[in-house]
Amino acid sequence: MKTPQRIAALLLLAAAGAAGYGIFRLGRLTASNLSGNSQKKTAQAAPLVDQSPLQTAQQLAQLADTPNEQAAAKDALTAANREIDAAFAQALWQAKYYPPPLSAEAKEVQARLQQAQKSLETDQQRLKNLSATEAKAYGARKDAIDDEIALVNSQVELDQDEVSDAEQDLIRAGGDPHGRIQQMQQERQETRAVSVGTAAPGIEGRGLINRFQQWSTLRTKRLLLTKAKFDALAAAAVLFEQHDDLEAETDAEKYNSPLLASHSSLAQSAAGPGSASTPSSTNSTTTAPTILSSQDAAALVAQAKQIAADQQNLSSFDKRIDAQKDLADTYTQWMGLVEARQSSILRRILIGVLIILLVALIALFFNTWLESVLDRLHLDRRQIQTLRAIGRVSLQVVAVLFILLIIFGPPSQLGTFLGLAGAGLTVALKDFIVSFIGWFVLMGKNGIRLGDWVEINGVTGEVVEIGLFHTVLLETGNWTDSGHPTGRRVTFTNSFATAGHYFNFSTSGQWLWDEIQLILPAGDDPYPLVDAIRKTVEKATQSTAAQAQEEWKRSVRSREMGTISVEPALSLKPVPGGIEVSVRYITRANERHNLRAQIYQEIVNILGKKPIAPPTAA
Repeated sequence: MKTPQRIAALLLLAAAGAAGYGIFRLGRLTASNLSGNSQKKTAQAAPLVDQSPLQTAQQLAQLADTPNEQAAAKDALTAANREIDAAFAQALWQAKYYPPPLSAEAKEVQARLQQAQKSLETDQQRLKNLSATEAKAYGARKDAIDDEIALVNSQVELDQDEVSDAEQDLIRAGGDPHGRIQQMQQERQETRAVSVGTAAPGIEGRGLINRFQQWSTLRTKRLLLTKAKFDALAAAAVLFEQHDDLEAETDAEKYNSPLLASHSSLAQSAAGPGSASTPSSTNSTTTAPTILSSQDAAALVAQAKQIAADQQNLSSFDKRIDAQKDLADTYTQWMGLVEARQSSILRRILIGVLIILLVALIALFFNTWLESVLDRLHLDRRQIQTLRAIGRVSLQVVAVLFILLIIFGPPSQLGTFLGLAGAGLTVALKDFIVSFIGWFVLMGKNGIRLGDWVEINGVTGEVVEIGLFHTVLLETGNWTDSGHPTGRRVTFTNSFATAGHYFNFSTSGQWLWDEIQLILPAGDDPYPLVDAIRKTVEKATQSTAAQAQEEWKRSVRSREMGTISVEPALSLKPVPGGIEVSVRYITRANERHNLRAQIYQEIVNILGKKPIAPPTAA
């Protein structure tokens, strides 16, 4: 292994080790609760109701996408509804016992409302009197009263519309907080039903990119839950402070009240532990009953009712504080669920990174091993280079495909993806596919074999290699040439077997027809020489012609082929300077040149002798 490869391997091993350590730690990590100091909010009690806790719970409920988170969202909605119910009750109490001062606009609207109410009461009373009078009247008097009743009814309806309009104007001007709170409570009851998110287990996208998106979404959700939790804790702190202030005021009012002094914690602390005495008992042991005037008694009763209302308001504070704490606890549990999911997704991300590093390591070591194996093979240098290039490219393609699959994940529509990919590959690799099919054609009965003498696309040569996608010829020139190799290796894709044509000069026994030509000088009788040449060729090809005819009969079932003669054929053609003699004969492809040389030698011997006497006539 070379130095750069060693450095890359060490870096990949270090990264893989870090990813493995992270996976181990995240596998043992448990969800922990976030801690923090709640910040108190300084806000004065307002007659209107702050519904932000419920709105926050409703918004977060839409993000619950697992059964556990849905259960937490329902608990949060329940706690928020309890807090809002108590807040509405407290706001109604506040509006009843401690109404805010009216603005100038509200005072004007209130005066208009009182005038409208007074007019309504007057007209209603008038209508009541007319109805009583109408019951006792007869004749024309009764008709007149009926007309007046109809007119008063119209006036009553107009007064009612004016009262309703004034009430709405007073609510908008802030002069009737009690009515405004009741409207808000009614609107809340109409829109109280809020659904939580729909769980979708088992459809989460795979791949590092999808995992990172899921982790980012959960991180955003966790931040929202953290903010909601701190808001709930801060609200609880403010409510607790208001509760303590109101409790101190109420206790002071009890201490100053003769009827409720015994219920005051201040009186009990002043008398000492175990004592139940009142402030009046500190001066004398026996007190005479005090006779109060009706005005004083009414004032004491009103004070007692006010203290009872304050005590009820303290109970509302307790309910709201408990609801806010329950809401914070629910958000804490929900955050634990989200953190657990984040840890699981982060662990899967690290597993994907580890797999990518392992794939890179395996590809690196396998490439080194492949090079060492190829160096040991005793092959041609070009073949070794070809095998090395093919192996390296194939290894890189496989590794890149695995890495892309891990990064992007498998496609969601696998069937559609495979169909489109197959169509694209078919178009892009059309030539390779046709060449592969052509290999089966060449391997068939009428194909070609190694050593055959063929002509493909105008190139003639001997077949030296037949691959899955290409055929290699050792070029020898035209079939009428000497047949000596030109030194060039010509490669053809096997698509010529299906899309084109080729010539095979070798039969089943690699037989072929060869031809020689010679010119006899003019002036001599050519027939004795031609007869001598024919006998020489017949003698030289006698055994091979018989073998060829026997093999053709076995390989060809057609009757017409059985009538083909394998005897040498001679033809004469006059040419300038003599007569051209052409002789065609059967021979083996690998014996063609030796047989031609032998025949040429015999013909030269015949031509070098004396002219042969023509046969005498009988």
